[in-house]
Amino acid sequence: MVDLGNSAEQREQAGVEQETVEEPVVEEEEPPEYHFEPEEEDTNRPTDMYLDTINRNVLDFDFERLCSVTLSHNNIYACLTNGKYFQGRGKTSPAYAHSIAEDNHVFINLSTQKVYILPDGYEVNDPSLDDIKYLLYPTFTPQLLKSIDARTTPSYDLQQKPYYPGFVGLNNIKANSYMNSILHALVHVTPLRDYFILDPHASDPHATELVKRFGMFCRKVWNPKAFKGQVSPHELLQECANASGKRFKITEVGDPLEFLGWLLNQLHKDLGGNKKGKSSIIYSAFQGECRIDDQQVLTTGEYGGKPRFDLDRDIKSTKSPFLFLAIDLPPPPLFQDTVEKNIIPQVPISAVLAKYDGKTTQETGGILRRFKVTRLPPFLILHIKRFTKNSFVEEKNPTIVNFPLRGVDVTDYVDPPPTDSISKYYDLVSNITHSSAAGTAREETTWKTQVHLRPPRDLKTGELLGGKTEEEEEKWFQIQDLIVEEINRGMISLGESYIQVSGLFLSSADSRAEPKQSR
Repeated sequence: MVDLGNSAEQREQAGVEQETVEEPVVEEEEPPEYHFEPEEEDTNRPTDMYLDTINRNVLDFDFERLCSVTLSHNNIYACLTNGKYFQGRGKTSPAYAHSIAEDNHVFINLSTQKVYILPDGYEVNDPSLDDIKYLLYPTFTPQLLKSIDARTTPSYDLQQKPYYPGFVGLNNIKANSYMNSILHALVHVTPLRDYFILDPHASDPHATELVKRFGMFCRKVWNPKAFKGQVSPHELLQECANASGKRFKITEVGDPLEFLGWLLNQLHKDLGGNKKGKSSIIYSAFQGECRIDDQQVLTTGEYGGKPRFDLDRDIKSTKSPFLFLAIDLPPPPLFQDTVEKNIIPQVPISAVLAKYDGKTTQETGGILRRFKVTRLPPFLILHIKRFTKNSFVEEKNPTIVNFPLRGVDVTDYVDPPPTDSISKYYDLVSNITHSSAAGTAREETTWKTQVHLRPPRDLKTGELLGGKTEEEEEKWFQIQDLIVEEINRGMISLGESYIQVSGLFLSSADSRAEPKQSR
């Protein structure tokens, strides 16, 4: 922890003079001399008289950098006494006027991180300000991120409340809960997080505002020295509203999938990505490829059965890139008795993934279609289609998808099938669930994101390091805006999953605890 000492007193350096005492008996002997070294200066104590007025409890650099008086974005300073933002520091600036009117004197430039005393206008460079500068712009190294990922013990905020970096609450400013759920899911995709925190292109002055703000958001969420265990996404979401032409606003509810699709494509574009695979970190992490076979339906199957592909006629095959796969739920029973209405329908994940086995067919508008994945991404996003609309009403399918947390086998859905044991198993990274009032599709909607805190594993065997068992070390957290709570891993698959992010992890199939359950 950084020393937060706020004392403004200038302590005197201690010194002792030893009086000379004459010895009447032995006159030739000189009295001993004692030399006392002055007390070492505390480099963490404030050196300016005004630094003791800083109130760290009110400092919050999460909001849009906007002057509270002029509403300008240029040359913004934060008052370190009350936390408000003001423009400039010249004699005609709002910051200068505030320093005189409110007797607040310490200001930090939000761009340069330089601290000034107003109205005098001189700069202060004191070690006691380092924690505030780090809060304004957290910095990381690959080693620090690695150590954060390996930690299973919490950090502590100013109030000595524990929190885990990366597992912090997000403010729901008004109606942005659906966006919060997506942000939490994305910041736990390790390559994506590492790029936006470590790569200089993400913080380059010439980068788009969306790229810079997403990078800053990642830094704040993973900050191990935060003043409080929560982050406001206000600054990032304001830019999302601007970049999307007000399509996604914090004042209006929306759908997480639509926001996810827009955000990934916009970040890809802003990072200079093109149609080629791996042209940005977005495509490198999430883009896969699927083969779609189409054939026009001429006749129905025998005895009125489902139509099948006629191998004697041409089959049109196209390959299409994807950032997420949509999977369909079986329709719930239409006619149920009193007992059956209390039973929630369930389906294994292998049944819904069968859509991509290259054999299961769908008929739409006289066209017979089947799907097969031809290239898997390192991180696979699944969209479970729960909502259907007609001319009158929107309905939700409440069917529960049963899935293992580790070791989802995708061999049957890929052509050509993976040849090694590493690249055919997916582990769950994050799970977004939806809940609403009984009997409604979206009334009283609640979005929750479930993410894990996993300790490091041996890259060859997949075993947990330190001799720990899965039950002892693995923690799962459920995050709903500001509410962060640890939950039992057995509860993960019991919710109405809507979006899942899974990753190919470097551990062998033989070391998996649950691979056979996914088939």
